[in-house]
Amino acid sequence: MSAGGGTKAIVAALAANLGIAVTKFIAFALTASSSMLAEAIHSVADSGNQALLLVGGRRARRAATPQHPFGYGRERYIYAFIVSIVLFSVGGLFALYEAYHKFEDPHGITSWHWVPVVVLVLAIVMESFSFRTAIKESNAIRGNATWAQFVRRAKAPELPVVLLEDLGALVGLVFALFGVSMTLITGSGYWDAAGTAMIGVLLVAIAVVLALETKSLLLGEGAGPEEVRRIEQAITEGPEVSRIIHMKTLHLGPEELLVAVKVAVEPYERADDLARDIDAVEARIRTAVPIARMIYLEPDIYHARAGASAGG
Repeated sequence: MSAGGGTKAIVAALAANLGIAVTKFIAFALTASSSMLAEAIHSVADSGNQALLLVGGRRARRAATPQHPFGYGRERYIYAFIVSIVLFSVGGLFALYEAYHKFEDPHGITSWHWVPVVVLVLAIVMESFSFRTAIKESNAIRGNATWAQFVRRAKAPELPVVLLEDLGALVGLVFALFGVSMTLITGSGYWDAAGTAMIGVLLVAIAVVLALETKSLLLGEGAGPEEVRRIEQAITEGPEVSRIIHMKTLHLGPEELLVAVKVAVEPYERADDLARDIDAVEARIRTAVPIARMIYLEPDIYHARAGASAGG
């Protein structure tokens, strides 16, 4: 994922959520609707999450240091994981608490009846524009993958996070509109409480999905199947390497891949000839997979009958 594409989607979501949060708080102040309060807190949490993603992207661009020789690319994964925690606690758990409180005191909406409906409809419109931007930026890199595959396989966390947040926001707004509308029709605050509970369950579910996916990135994921295929082809397509003994890859960040390979070569008489050929293989790998920034090739002599290299 390009950093620019992810940043554009984040900024669009941040602008939408800030505006929506203000209108929801005004609607809550006028109507005392728990669905409006839950949605207002949800928008505040989303705004904070987008700010966290922007901070993570900025910090990840710091240069490598002796203490962190592989750089800070994984900061983007750390901040995405924090986002899932914020969404779970501030968004989901608060909505569930507010639903419980409203079930205990199920008062209806007694004034400004039209305000929450208008605010929610406007919020759906604004959130739809943010969601549209996230979909457009994701489609530019998604390829033939399904949306579920894109969320699970994406190495850059920002777009999947924004996509799920925007989807959750839209569905949550529909739940809130349902709860508020039924409360206005029936006069019973239980519908408002039910809409709030539905929002809470939705946000907790999305937060769990985000936590699981970003946890996998934090633990360290290798290159995707297509990238592995291109790396292997780049290594073996020249005359320098007779076979790959074993290979490991690791994402140091969304756009930075470490490649470590032990390769079998024919015996060389001169070390400078071996070094030249290894450099040629590295150049082919970088051409085939530009994000392969750090490449470590270990040449060895492979004994076919023993099924192992001379060096082990």
